[in-house]
Amino acid sequence: MRVRHTTRALITRFTLNSSNSNSKKVGTTAGITGFTRNSGNSTTRVQQQQQQHHPRTAPAPAPATKFLPLHQCRLISSSAHAMSTSPDANPSPSPSAPVPASAPTSEPEQKKLPPLSGAEFREYNRMAEHMDMFHAHFRSTWEILYTSASSGKRAQGLSIRSFINLGLDLVSHLETHHAIEERYIFPDLARKMPEFRTGKERDLPPSPEGKKREAAELLRQHVEIHRGMDGLRAYLRSCLSGETELQMSALKAQLDTWGTVLWTHLDQEVKTLGAENMRRYWSLDEMRKMRM
Repeated sequence: MRVRHTTRALITRFTLNSSNSNSKKVGTTAGITGFTRNSGNSTTRVQQQQQQHHPRTAPAPAPATKFLPLHQCRLISSSAHAMSTSPDANPSPSPSAPVPASAPTSEPEQKKLPPLSGAEFREYNRMAEHMDMFHAHFRSTWEILYTSASSGKRAQGLSIRSFINLGLDLVSHLETHHAIEERYIFPDLARKMPEFRTGKERDLPPSPEGKKREAAELLRQHVEIHRGMDGLRAYLRSCLSGETELQMSALKAQLDTWGTVLWTHLDQEVKTLGAENMRRYWSLDEMRKMRM
């Protein structure tokens, strides 16, 4: 009997101790939970305060992810596959197809020459300066005639006869000038310079195209200028003889037929004889021997 009571007492005490221990664990767990809640509330409160004080730094809500329907996904996938397998999507050169080479330039680049000294430039430019001196006289006479014809009034100090003779002198001087060029100057220059060739030279190789050689542009301009001079001379002679009354409008019409080609020729001829072009064909010794 005593043993039973003792055993019951021990069991009861152990049960009480276990209950107290579980109660302590429950209390501890509750305390931890409460601490966690308090900490969470405190943290949330701090975050709210920070957002109130710094609204711009508040993190933006993450955008919601949008999902396409399954049939649209399949359509996009099939289109992308078709584009990747299409031969036009990423064209690549065929290994057998030759790559076209760049087209050659129509004219070869001229070799850059060293700069000329002052003495060399004057020697190479001598013919151009001499030619321009004659051309300046032609320009001056033309200006008197054309200004008078455009305004309807003769230049001051010129009678009708003097004015007509001024026009006839221009024609005569131009004819003489061109005759000297074509007989003495151009043939020498044409030995090396195609700009002065008539197209009738016998010592030149045949044209590579088999075509008949034509006169250079400066020579063709001579022909056109002479055609205009013939008309002007005929009109002025008829006015000088009294057969026709001099009218400025008629004179202007005569000058307009060849004025453009004349002024183009006067400028182009001097430029062709300039130092930078002449040095491409001639040496300094050859230039010194040339006559003008």
